[in-house]
Amino acid sequence: MKISEMKELTEGEIAAKVIAMETELFKLKFQHGIRQLDNTAKLSFIKKDIARLKTIKRQKAETA
Repeated sequence: MKISEMKELTEGEIAAKVIAMETELFKLKFQHGIRQLDNTAKLSFIKKDIARLKTIKRQKAETA
């Protein structure tokens, strides 16, 4: 997801996305632990997207 797309989301949509991505991250960490995950770079991509979403949410809260 691009940053410009993230900035267009509402706070509720951002919160829902963060929860969904954290759930996906949990599943990927489990797969990585039992050696079933082929693309380990996906872990860092999801972590960075979660951080971006949380940053955008915080910025929106500060301006509101």
